[in-house]
Amino acid sequence: MIAAIIPVKALPRAKSRLGALLSGPERRALVLAMLGDVLAAVGAARSIGQVGVISADATVLALATARGAEALPDRAHDLNAALTQAAAHYAARGAAAALALPADIPLVQPHEIDDLIGTRMTARGMVIAPSRDGGTNALLAWPPLALPFLFGVDSHARHLAAARERGLAVREFRTPGIELDVDRPDDLLLLAETDGETETQRLVRELCVAERVMCV
Repeated sequence: MIAAIIPVKALPRAKSRLGALLSGPERRALVLAMLGDVLAAVGAARSIGQVGVISADATVLALATARGAEALPDRAHDLNAALTQAAAHYAARGAAAALALPADIPLVQPHEIDDLIGTRMTARGMVIAPSRDGGTNALLAWPPLALPFLFGVDSHARHLAAARERGLAVREFRTPGIELDVDRPDDLLLLAETDGETETQRLVRELCVAERVMCV
């Protein structure tokens, strides 16, 4: 069984870098829309056995439950510690691997998740999908605690180094739906202009993000 883990910050703290473009309630709506899109993709992926959302935010956990995911209260209030908590939870349930996915990749498709998981090999290893800025937008580890979670600045390079230090097999995986994460105004503009009708795309178009970006 493979478990997907989606960590989400408390809503008042989420997407603060978009504060010049979106109000607090708009950022909250954006995070929940993106989480809904990611949950829909993960839920439709054939290779995922369990889905958990870990967060300290009650609204986020309620949405996870409503969408059929397991709600995991974040006891650590730290991204990497929360992922470790969730990975240990699923390892104790017999998960063979854990897939860590951020909640801000709203264009991810079920087949991309299945393709990523399909690249794994050997008994111990890692598949990593980098972001455009040197971060990590998906990390598959088998077994679930095979290496430390090192999300943050330059996490792609740090995850690669940690895997190699531990003698893990390593594969890199790139695909458009996972590569686009939403952190900056230009990301919202790209999201609005990309073909598709995800929940998040509908929201950013309703908010007239393209016009706002031109004025920032």
